[in-house]
Parts: sequence; structure tokens; C-alpha cells
Amino acid sequence: MSVQKKVVVGISGGVDSAVSACLLAEQGYAVTGLNIRVLDSLDESPSLKPSPLVISDHPDFQIPVFTLNLSRKFRDDVIGYFHEDYLGGKTPNPCMVCNKKIKWFGLFEGLKLLDADFVATGHFAATAFSSGRYRLYKGADPEKDQSYFLWMLTQNDLAKTLFPLGELTKPEVRALARSFGVRAAEKKESQEICFVPQDDYCGYLAGAIPGLAERVADGDIVDETGTVIGKHRGYPFYTIGQRRGLGVSAKEPLYVTALDTEHNRIEVGKKSSLECSSLVASGINWIGIDRLNLPIEASGKIRYRDRETPCMIEPLGEGSATVSFTSPKSAVAKGQAAVFYHGREVLGGGFITRVIHNSQL
Repeated sequence: MSVQKKVVVGISGGVDSAVSACLLAEQGYAVTGLNIRVLDSLDESPSLKPSPLVISDHPDFQIPVFTLNLSRKFRDDVIGYFHEDYLGGKTPNPCMVCNKKIKWFGLFEGLKLLDADFVATGHFAATAFSSGRYRLYKGADPEKDQSYFLWMLTQNDLAKTLFPLGELTKPEVRALARSFGVRAAEKKESQEICFVPQDDYCGYLAGAIPGLAERVADGDIVDETGTVIGKHRGYPFYTIGQRRGLGVSAKEPLYVTALDTEHNRIEVGKKSSLECSSLVASGINWIGIDRLNLPIEASGKIRYRDRETPCMIEPLGEGSATVSFTSPKSAVAKGQAAVFYHGREVLGGGFITRVIHNSQL
């Protein structure tokens, strides 16, 4: 590397981001860590401040770390979105939105303030440039691949983003962490939403939105014929596909199939009623192609741990498309993301805005 390139690495305090920073330092980059704070006091004018975080005890990896307080933006763009989606009868994915609106926003703020060339994170994903486009790919470790959460990244984002862990497995990252003297080498991973204690979103919503529980209590639970079969504690406290905690008895298991926000009503039905072969995705961000002019074949996922299914994607106006799967998906929820792949490459993704159940076809 003739001229040392500068890179700002998002440091979360976990092992993946720390190893990413060390790998880039080992490769000859001038590395600075950036710890983005989102649950601190609401700073009116966010600025870089030295952080006490220590990435490694190894003398070769004494990487400086700064903090950037984006708590106000996080409250508005992520927590606010989380509230709005649940109140709108949707199922939000705050980590996905946080990646684009907080992490990459903050990293690029750090890039400008530190006059850096690139940003980097510890996501298990990969990028490349070919045929005039920046490409996004799945991480090599299928158990850790996080490309589903990155569909909102643009060409401009990807042009300056490095993913050092893209070709590594989690055990390889742990081994590197130990060799680099990373303090977080054995740290366990957290799967919880950072602002929802004990991952109890119902309790969180009830406490975060004053009067919500009282406002939505005692709504009707109706079956597939529209017959009222029970009462519920408020539609925001239920999700599509939920079976437990409904408080109604029936000859066979019942699942939440729809949320009627206008009438504070929950519709329930058999498991087969959850099956969906088509949906509409909107706000689509294309990565692997410039735009969708004609129908294309791809594979798609409707949640992070979903299994990819072959699908046909047909343009449906500006930024929207109809997605038809060759085999049905179950418990598809508005507000989640449909993400499209061609092999290992991420073609793009969008928010699910309409679900077409097989019973409606």
C-alpha cells in the first residue's frame, strides 16, 4: 500500500468489530475506532470524543477509539419508527433500520471528521466492484451471514465500506481475537434489541407509550368467519403467526393471521391460513441492478432466519414490486423486509407492505 489509507471502524464492544479493526491494522490501514452511542443523554450537537474502550492488549493493535453520541437521532429514527410500526399493525425490524440511519450515518460522519477514506464494520458480509457496480454478498459463514440486514445500503455507501469478516467463519474470528489480544475474545453475543429490556417488547411498548395499554385493551378476537371468540389486551401486543397467549380455546391450534388496527381487532385462524405465496414490497433499494424494468427470477427471504425460496419479482411502479414465491411462506408480516438474492449476491430488498394469502387467491 503506497499511501496509507485511513479507515473508521464501527466498534460495538463485541468481538466481531474488534477483530475487524485489528485485521485492517494488520493489512496496513491507519485504523480509528468509532463507538456510536445511542442510549445516552440527547446531545444537541454530536461530536467526536475520546472513548475509554480498549480494543486489544497487544502492543501492535493499540487503536484509538472515539465516541459519537447519536442518541437523539436514534430516538427519532429508530425508536420512533419502532413505535409507529407497531401502532400501525406492522412488525418492525429496528436493527435493520439502525444499520442505515444510525451506524452508516455515524460512520460517514466520522469519516468526514477524521478525513478518512473508508468505513468498516464487523458484519459478516462482503463487497466487490464488477460490471460498473458495487456488489453486496453474503458472508461465507451461512450461520452468521448478516447480508439480510444490509439491503438498504446504497452504491455510495458500498463504495467506501469494507467488511473484513466476509470470508471468515465465527470460530475463525474467535481464534483471531485471541491471537490479536482482543479483550472481547470470549464475549457472548446478544440477540436482543438494545432498547427493549429482556427482549420484552410488549412490556416495553406499554411503558414507553403512556396510556397505550388502557387505550387498546379489550378488543375482539375473531375467527375466520368474523365470529367474536374472545378478547385481547391490545393489537400492538400481538404478532402475525403468534399462537401462545391468545386466551381462547378451540379444537385445533389458532394463530394470529391479521391485525385490524382500525377496529382494534385480531383475526385468528388455522396454520394453513398463514400461508402466503405473493406479497408486495415497497421502498425497494436495488444493489445488484440499477432498476427493475422487467420481471426477474431470484430467491427471497422474508425474515432473517427464513430459508431462501425461488421467486419471481415483477415491477409494480416506482420502488415497488410483486414477489411471487414458488412455494408458500408462512407468517409473512407487513413491516418486515423481503430481501432478494442471486446465488451469494444481494440484489436488493424492500419493506413488505401487502401480504396476499393463499386463501385470497
